[in-house]
Parts: sequence; structure tokens; C-alpha cells
Amino acid sequence: MDKGKIVALEDRIPKLKEQRRRKANRRLIFLLFLFFTMIVIVAYGQSPLSHVKKITVKGNELLSASEIIKNTGISKKTNIWSIKKETITHDLQKLSVIKKAEVKINWPNTVIIEIKERNKIAYYELDKSYYPVLENGKVLKDRQVAEIPVNAPILFKFDEGSILKEMVSALEELPDEIRNAISEIHYTPKKTDDYHISLFMNDGFEVSATLRTFSKKMIHYPSIISQLDPSIKGIIDLEVGSYFKAYELEAEDTKIENDKGEG
Repeated sequence: MDKGKIVALEDRIPKLKEQRRRKANRRLIFLLFLFFTMIVIVAYGQSPLSHVKKITVKGNELLSASEIIKNTGISKKTNIWSIKKETITHDLQKLSVIKKAEVKINWPNTVIIEIKERNKIAYYELDKSYYPVLENGKVLKDRQVAEIPVNAPILFKFDEGSILKEMVSALEELPDEIRNAISEIHYTPKKTDDYHISLFMNDGFEVSATLRTFSKKMIHYPSIISQLDPSIKGIIDLEVGSYFKAYELEAEDTKIENDKGEG
């Protein structure tokens, strides 16, 4: 064997030993770091520092933040590691008011609850009290409104059931500007029509209609009143065709031309 090569190999041995020592030191440092990190995590998980310190609720209007938090079961004694987001979301969405919920955790100890409530379509009158009605037809009888509502139609003489749900569905199909123009809707069934309703509009007109064609015909309301004298109030009949009869006149009904067609 060439003596020069043997000398070169001997020169490399100290370098190899040094590389191995450095690698061993790096491995030891990593293991120590991992060990102490686990200790810190365990200590944090067992200490009051891991308890929930702040709960923020976003998107609520009908439900108060305290009601929502109560339904989650989360308190400031709750360990943030024990929070099951999927379970809480599922439980919140069981509430009739909540359409969608999402739970987020901002470390180290903040919980954020984002919800989307069902749309409020109308108010339900019962014994001179008013209760919100949601898009699914649910009447919130634990949400009594102290004053007469002005931001949605008030429903009179409706029983909770299929007729009320059909009324709410029909209102939901209308554009906001038309729905907001309705002050009151009274359920006024006839012998010939169990679905008859009478509406009182914010502009002073009255509308006679049937639920079977209500949303399809009521969508043309702006076009209809544009053909009428706003100073002469009366009843707009949308049951068959479109007719207007003034309160103070005994003249024959006036037919209203629908420039969009009856459909």
C-alpha cells in the first residue's frame, strides 16, 4: 500500500471524530429542546394559563352573546385543549335561530364563535304582543317585542302550521323593497278560498290576494301603484286579474293593466 495514502487517512481521523462529536451534540440539543418543550406544553395544559380567558361572539342579533355561550358549555374554567369545535358547532346549529355556526380558537386562550342567524321575515301577533318569525316559519315566542314593529310585516290571525309557513315562504320570495312596503297581513279565509289574505301597505293601499298566487302577483306591486292616483286610496284586488276599487267611490272596479303580464 502506498505510504502517502496511509498518512492522508490518518490525517482525516481527527476530522471524522470532530464531525461525529458535532453531530452527537446537535442530536443531544434537539432531544433536550424537545424534552423541555413537552414539559412546557404539559405544564401549560395543567395550569390555569390554559383556561379560556376570552369568548367572542360575532354575527348574532336575535340571540344574545350570553345565550350562545351558555349553549356551547364553554366557561372561563374550560381547558382550551378540551374544546371540541365540531361538537359545539353541531349543538349550536340545532337552535332554530342559527343557520350556520363556526368555532375558532386563537391561541393561547381565546375562543371565537361566528354564527349566521336565519332571516327574520315577519312578526307574529298574539294577544297584542309581537314575536319574530324566521324564514323556516318558526315563531320565536321567547323573543317578545315591546313596541309595534316597523321593520317587517306583522301577521294577524294566523295559526302556527302550514298556512303560516306558506305565508312566510311567499314573503321570502319577494324583493326586500316590496316586503318592507307591507305593514300588516291578515289571514281572512273565505268559503271559496281558504288561502285568502288581506294586506295593508305602508303607502295606504289595501291588497286582497290569495296565497296561491300571492308572490307571483305581488312582485308587480310597484308597477300597479304607478298607474294609480296616490291621493285616492282603496283596495287592489289580486285574486283574479288586477283590479282597483277606491274606498270612497261606488263606481265600478277599475282594471289595472300589468305591463309585465300576469304570468
